[in-house]
Amino acid sequence: MGCNCGGGAQPQQTIASFQLVLPDGTVRVYYTWQEAHAAYQRAGGAGTIVPVYQ
Repeated sequence: MGCNCGGGAQPQQTIASFQLVLPDGTVRVYYTWQEAHAAYQRAGGAGTIVPVYQ
């Protein structure tokens, strides 16, 4: 059995949205990963998808 070393329970974070950060610094916000990924593909695979936690 594994050890739960570290003390108390951590608050659960949920993903509120996804940001597509393009190489030119433009940031676009999407509410689903599918939307962000589709925009990423339309941009030719340039940029980074970053989850935004709440």
